[in-house]
Amino acid sequence: MSLLPSAGRRHPVHHDPVEKFNRATMVFLTVCTKEHKPLLATPNVHRVLIEWWRKSTHWLAGRYMILPDHIHLFCAPGTADVSLHRWVAYWKNGVARELKIGGAPFWQREFWDVQMRTLQSYEEKWEYVRRNPVRHKLVADSEKWPYQGEVYMLDWHD
Repeated sequence: MSLLPSAGRRHPVHHDPVEKFNRATMVFLTVCTKEHKPLLATPNVHRVLIEWWRKSTHWLAGRYMILPDHIHLFCAPGTADVSLHRWVAYWKNGVARELKIGGAPFWQREFWDVQMRTLQSYEEKWEYVRRNPVRHKLVADSEKWPYQGEVYMLDWHD
């Protein structure tokens, strides 16, 4: 996905992942709360997100990092041919309903995504994500941040 704004564009473009013969398809997502409100880094939200990612297997959630106002998530196609956009909308709506967040929107309408092309780009992106809690001054050691993990092990093979 291109992050460069084009004339009049207000939302990111979501390209379908490109499947390559005998190579993993993996996408890196960033999903933010509406107006970047710090609502996510709690035990309850963490639990609800994991539950929704486990039961919505059209795409498989891999490694993730939940920060106060956004989530970084690696995912790969799962059990059915469902677009990434529909899958993200499904679990975002389910999480907001389960947390009984009504009225004002909980999530930003759009999200950002980029397909990982190589194992090296995946490892570099994970290292960036892993350091996020330290960069945001939430903890001194990223291993101590409690709102991270891996739902499904996504195997990368070239």
